[in-house]
Amino acid sequence: MDFNSLMWAVYAIPIIIITSFILGRKRNYNKTQKRLNDYIDAGMTEPASLHPVINTNRCVGCGACVPACPEGTIIGVIKGKAQLLNPTKCIGHGACKKACPFDAITLVFGTESRGVDIPDVGENFETNIPGLFIAGELGGMGLIRNAITQGTQAIGYVEKHGNSDNKELDVVIVGAGPSGFAATLGAHERKMKYKTFEQDSLGGTVYNFPRGKLVMTAPVVLPIIGTVKMFETTKEKLLELWDSVEKKTGIKINYREKMEDIEPNGKGYTVTTNKGSYETSTVLLTIGRRGSPRKLGVDGEEDEKVVYRLNDPADYKNKHVLIVGGGDSALEAATSIAEIEGSVVTISYRSPSFSRAKQKNQDNIKAMGESGELTVLMSSNVKGITPTEVEIEQEGEKSVIKNDGIIVCAGGILPTPFLKKIGIVVDTKFGTL
Repeated sequence: MDFNSLMWAVYAIPIIIITSFILGRKRNYNKTQKRLNDYIDAGMTEPASLHPVINTNRCVGCGACVPACPEGTIIGVIKGKAQLLNPTKCIGHGACKKACPFDAITLVFGTESRGVDIPDVGENFETNIPGLFIAGELGGMGLIRNAITQGTQAIGYVEKHGNSDNKELDVVIVGAGPSGFAATLGAHERKMKYKTFEQDSLGGTVYNFPRGKLVMTAPVVLPIIGTVKMFETTKEKLLELWDSVEKKTGIKINYREKMEDIEPNGKGYTVTTNKGSYETSTVLLTIGRRGSPRKLGVDGEEDEKVVYRLNDPADYKNKHVLIVGGGDSALEAATSIAEIEGSVVTISYRSPSFSRAKQKNQDNIKAMGESGELTVLMSSNVKGITPTEVEIEQEGEKSVIKNDGIIVCAGGILPTPFLKKIGIVVDTKFGTL
């Protein structure tokens, strides 16, 4: 190689490398910007709960936060700064915050325009009322792994709170979802005098997931049991695991017993349920945020064909079914029933897009709608229900369709009024912790 060729190589190769890098980065920026625009056009701009906020003064666009998120393309880098692309899909893992080497990410509840009600809970999970604790989804931690961890930690603080000898119980645990189940194991391990009430079945909110729903989780540590390695499993497998743990450990959970009131009695609390009352030194609330099912408020809703969760898609064989709602539970219910022989499925949602649902569920609904396997009615509302029909209004026009069953997946009424009634301070978070 002559001198000129050598000099050309010395200067040209770095230029080619730098140019390729710049062009590649620009292509990534453009691709990420397109994703952001698509999400904005679909109305997917409001986070449901805990989510990251990026400090652009600290962010240098290193992109460490992007692959750290277990949920996929939630965060991207645009013009040298990290940005939340799809807030509606963020479920508060917090992995992005841990991955950021410049401390540019903060986790918050709510936004400037949309507040989220969160009980005021200390680092020890105790509320402003001494002896009354909150852990798990009700406190803003809906992720299964986080809820289990909180339940385990909370029962430790409950034990440290101290107990009154004249009380029949050390603690009443309300709810047997991930957090309540872990807390119950912890109380049993510590040989505390406890009662756990669950108004439904083992698993709480998890039990009410549609059949076959995938539950994203990670290895967790359960009291008594130790480390349990779970990565991606179905609702059924998770509940099967918990059931085996319940039998193996001998913990006691009172199912179909609903907490109705909590009243201070001078030295502790009296917890009233639909089956009796109990004296306890402390109370740990792990009841989740759904509370009671949100109803439609229309004539005919009291009909027995109207339910608020899907148990078994096979129950709707050869039936005309209406699903009401736009979240994952609604979309998963619609697609699973549509696969049942002879079923005729319609899904009605009040908004123009399924912004709260996972992209995979949105894609499934779109594909089945286009193929005629089910009917999708966006921007629609149920106006009336009869034993054999349902009236629906869509963009000002009303229609009546044949109907044998209705599943309302419209979420639940937050227990905020009850919390305030018993004196717990509830803050509305507008983009703060």
